[in-house]
Amino acid sequence: MYSRKRSRSRERQRERERERERERGESRKRRKDKAEGKEPSQQNKKTILKANEQVQRIKHVETFYEKPPPGLIKEAEDRPEDCIPDAPGNEDAREFLAHAPTKGLWMPLGKEVKVMQCWRCKRYGHRTGDRECPFFIKGNQKLEQFRVAHEDPMYDLIRDNKRHEKELRIQQLQQLLEDTTSESESSTGSSDSRDRKHKHKKKKKEKKKKEKRKKKHKHKSKSNSCSDTD
Repeated sequence: MYSRKRSRSRERQRERERERERERGESRKRRKDKAEGKEPSQQNKKTILKANEQVQRIKHVETFYEKPPPGLIKEAEDRPEDCIPDAPGNEDAREFLAHAPTKGLWMPLGKEVKVMQCWRCKRYGHRTGDRECPFFIKGNQKLEQFRVAHEDPMYDLIRDNKRHEKELRIQQLQQLLEDTTSESESSTGSSDSRDRKHKHKKKKKEKKKKEKRKKKHKHKSKSNSCSDTD
């Protein structure tokens, strides 16, 4: 394989040398014709055009096909240990720099955090005026809502979920209010019945006390009358 490649390269070199010799001979003829005042014939013009085409093809081959593809020959990369001169005594420092960790992104919980703060919402990760900001108000709000709904495929689903959650909360609050009102009514009814019973008992006790007092008063009056007769 190596010998074939060498033979091909030699053949190409020979062809180039021949074409160069032809060009040189043609250029000499032109100079002579110009010096003598003769104009080139049509055949000479055709040969000149053909020679120029061949020269262009050879140049294309030399510039494109014979050059290695980009990336095959690796360029010298800047290494971190190159900042220290390769002198005796610097081996440890160069090895440390060669295997030292490179600077990376700080990603807590696997999320990239941009080192920037918004002065409106005081949150990190975006600047003022970015669309990520919750206080972003730019242009027409209706157009922004239409843009978000058009770009985000989950916009309708999220909106329906929020609406459903609101309805559920309203229903739960209504049920709680109904339960509290029913409990309060039952408690008020029971308290009213208790008050009535208590009042009735009080009245009964008062009646009994009055009757006892009357009986005592009658008994005293009878005893007094009996003593008077004696």
